[in-house]
Amino acid sequence: MSADHCGARPSRYVAIGVLVLGAAAALLLPDMARTQTASADWEPPLTPYGHPDLQGNWTNQTLTPFERPEGREPVLTWEEVAAIEGGQAETVADRTAPVDPDRALPPGGDHAVCIDGATTCYDEFYREPGDRVAIVNGEPRSSLVTHPPDGRVPELTPEARRRLEEAAEFRSRFGQFDHPELRPLAERCIVSFGSSAGPPMLPNYWYNNSYTIAQNEDYIVIMAEMVHDARIIELRDPPGEPAERRADLRPWFGSSWGYWEDGTLVVETTHLNPEHAFRGVPPSKDRKVVERFTRVDEETILYEFTIDDPGTYTSTWGGQVPFERFDHLLYEYACHEGNYAISNVLSGARYQERTGGDR
Repeated sequence: MSADHCGARPSRYVAIGVLVLGAAAALLLPDMARTQTASADWEPPLTPYGHPDLQGNWTNQTLTPFERPEGREPVLTWEEVAAIEGGQAETVADRTAPVDPDRALPPGGDHAVCIDGATTCYDEFYREPGDRVAIVNGEPRSSLVTHPPDGRVPELTPEARRRLEEAAEFRSRFGQFDHPELRPLAERCIVSFGSSAGPPMLPNYWYNNSYTIAQNEDYIVIMAEMVHDARIIELRDPPGEPAERRADLRPWFGSSWGYWEDGTLVVETTHLNPEHAFRGVPPSKDRKVVERFTRVDEETILYEFTIDDPGTYTSTWGGQVPFERFDHLLYEYACHEGNYAISNVLSGARYQERTGGDR
């Protein structure tokens, strides 16, 4: 199995039929049931250190796309919400229907069950992209990106385009299977595909969109289920980047520090690794990501992010993602342990070289 197809699956998938029925039933609820927000006198639970308690398991899975589709308003109508969620429920029901265990292998491609190409055949049983539209402040959102106002990532700068062209020219000198370092980071189990661990921490619209948060007086640890990536965030009072951080050390998830601001955890990250691209675009050396975590009710953390990278984007941009409480166990993804693909594809390439086959 390839790196992005391995890992333990939680037991919640056994009851996929319950998921479908629950999603369909949700469409029958009155609009008010979907728009309730925390009462003005609700106070978040506190840790022994007096800070809002963010600990536990959370998920950011959602049907709301990252960028706003053409023709959509920033806020969906409830009729649009019903159509989106109802369509997903029907898709799940159709693609998890029982099949004959003695049937021939599915053909892949555009087969009614297959969803990811001709060489593999995942059905919806193995996915969990979400079954609900993201609701923020009682509003069903049409995109996770909220600024700029069009809900779209800004254009790249000429400098960023030049970096992409230079990287493409360099990689063109090699075959894609010449060396393990030419393979994608997710395939090598270094970081997950998408931006699960971030920053920013975003749904991958596939599976394992869950997180475990632990905290004490001095640190926040956020472990992403996907590839069990973990971010260790130092809390500082007063706020400010630690002076001892070296400019030449650039971890995969950058160097993060945090502080509390009126009940909100604010996390600032710099020194991002230039090889850890976001949506195919590597960061400049000056990128700064600011994240905000706010408990808005017993079941929800509102996650907000802003990306400031004038060397890459023509303007600052960001968005909002609700993290909902996840009352299930999380299991180790074990990416490396199940990652036979990286050795197999490289071995296959060496075989083709020996036999003169196509690369």
